[in-house]
Order: sequence, then C-alpha cells, then structure tokens
Amino acid sequence: MEAIQKIELYKIYKVIVITILGTLLLTISAKFKIPFYPVPMTMQTFVVLLLGIILGPKIALLTTSLYLFEGIFGLPVFAGTPEKGVGLIYFFGPTMGYLIGFLIATYCSGSFKYNKGFINSFLKLIFSVSFIYVAGLIWLGMLIGWDKPIFKLGAQPFLLAELFKILLLLFLLPILLKVKKLLKFT
Repeated sequence: MEAIQKIELYKIYKVIVITILGTLLLTISAKFKIPFYPVPMTMQTFVVLLLGIILGPKIALLTTSLYLFEGIFGLPVFAGTPEKGVGLIYFFGPTMGYLIGFLIATYCSGSFKYNKGFINSFLKLIFSVSFIYVAGLIWLGMLIGWDKPIFKLGAQPFLLAELFKILLLLFLLPILLKVKKLLKFT
C-alpha cells in the first residue's frame, strides 16, 4: 500500500514539475520575437501545439490553463507584458480570443495520434491551430467592430509564420513522439 502511495505521489510531483516547466516554456516563447515577413513572430502557437503533442490533452490543457491564470493574476507571461499592461487589463485586450484559443488548440493537438503520415499530421495541426485564429478573430471582431477588416488585421499577417511553425513541428514530430513515450502521460 505504501509503495502505491509513493508511486501516486511521484506522478503528482511529475505533473506539477512538467506543468510549471511548460508554463515557463510558453512564457519564453511569448517573449522572443523572431524577425519574419510580414510581421515578427513569437513561438507561442508552436509551443501550444508542442505541449499538446508531448503531454497529451489533459496535462497540456492544465499547463496552458496555468499559463493563462499566471497572466490573469498579473505575472508578465504574455507577449507584450508588462509594456502593454498586465493581469486582467491585458487579458481582456485584443489578444484575449487568441489566448482562449490556446486552450482548445492544445487540447486538440494532444487528442490526435500522429501515426498516419505527413499530410494527415499536417491537417491535424492545421485543424488544431485554427481554433486559436477562430477564437481570436471572433473576439477581435467583437472588440473593434465587424465593419473592420478583421481577417486582414488578425490572421493574414501571421499565416506564413504559422505554416513555418507547423512544418517545424512536423519535422520534429518523430522526436516529440519519443519524448511523449518517455514521459508516459498518455
């Protein structure tokens, strides 16, 4: 009985450590801007999908949720913080929809099996990341008005960078699946 309790305690510690490391990775990915055309990119969406692939839907969702709560409670974890505000002020700004979309995307990417080839995996990642943009565009439209060019402002500049990140994930997929097996979360 004591051995089972130690194993369970080990699993809990493992989840806590991995979750904290995941939020740290998300924070780092938000802070570094990479020169790209037509706009600089961060690697946040890359990490959101990566966490889903490696950790599975539940732990990835937990990790992404903790990241969002860290930002809501005032830690400068989001891109543009603290310069553009922190906490609820930043969260309820123009990027809130995208941040909420992180939750759906990480759960989605973690729910898929990536064993049916390049095109199949590519489509699964496109499907997963699309929730970030759908949620982001809906929120942006509600915030600035539907009469504005919402797609042109909130998605179009980022599509080329998104394609790059998805192709990078596909290239790394064999390694990521080995890491997933080592972690034994799913």
